[in-house]
Amino acid sequence: MAEKTLLQQIREKELLLNIKIEDTRREAEEIILNARKEAEEIIENSEKEGKAASQEYYEKEKEGITKEIEERKKRGDLQVISVREKGERNIKPAIEMIIKAVSME
Repeated sequence: MAEKTLLQQIREKELLLNIKIEDTRREAEEIILNARKEAEEIIENSEKEGKAASQEYYEKEKEGITKEIEERKKRGDLQVISVREKGERNIKPAIEMIIKAVSME
């Protein structure tokens, strides 16, 4: 078998290196593509989790506000009842005062 010339050996090495470079380039592109996909998934999951957390917070706060409204309504109703009862108790004395004031004229 004839020995290869120096030029042939150099060309062979260049071909092998070009093949390795191309393989490495493909691997790098695949790594970048996978990293982009993973980043998109992370962003998508983060957005979903953020929306879920904000909805949960909204519901919790809405529930608290609703309870507070109901409590204030009850207090208002109790105040109305209390004022009505005081007014009803004072009707008879008020009528008597009016009659006295009118009859004195």
